[in-house]
Amino acid sequence: MPSACAMEMIHTMSLIHDDLPCMDNDDLRRGQPTNHKKFGEDVAVLAGDALLSLAFEHIARETKGVPADRVVRVINELGRTIGSRGMVGGQIMDLQSEGNKTVGLDVLKYIHLHKTGILLECAVVSGAIVGGASDEDIETLRGYARSIGLLFQVVDDILDVTKSSEDLGKTAGKDLISDKATYPKLMGLEGARLYADELYREACERLSKFDQAKAAPLLALAKYISSRQN
Repeated sequence: MPSACAMEMIHTMSLIHDDLPCMDNDDLRRGQPTNHKKFGEDVAVLAGDALLSLAFEHIARETKGVPADRVVRVINELGRTIGSRGMVGGQIMDLQSEGNKTVGLDVLKYIHLHKTGILLECAVVSGAIVGGASDEDIETLRGYARSIGLLFQVVDDILDVTKSSEDLGKTAGKDLISDKATYPKLMGLEGARLYADELYREACERLSKFDQAKAAPLLALAKYISSRQN
């Protein structure tokens, strides 16, 4: 649970910073004014910084009854997730790709595996690490997480062009306005839907080696991501 709470702190930090005028410049998040709109850009930056620091402190302080080497491994996984090889790297690539007509599916996949998917990957892998899973099972679950991470973003891109701001709780059509590469833009809406179906099947197949009763929550998560409407 401490690791799960830390992931939520990191997720919230990333949303606060992603909404800033120097990033995605958004005014609406979860149906509410974004942090910098309500409290100012200075407070938004510092709020994100504080959440980032608290996440690591919380894992180290609150994780009980877990061998120290597993806790250190989770902290390492989270650090890698956030940094230049993870969320930061994905965000930089995303910013540099705005308005670039040459961005293809390979670059788009890199952006979404790192900017969005890698935090889902960290959540799944950290649960496995804390639970004492073998290295082989951890890597199988990492593959599952990468599939649902991409799936989340493909569905997000589809919803961005098919739903209203009221439905989404954030500004609809933002990617189109920013001239960003998206899956519907590169593959067409129907092509993006077919790719989402493929990623969902791929995620479920990754879990086939496990006891299906134990895998049920992860299967349900994949189903939710594939069918979500906001």
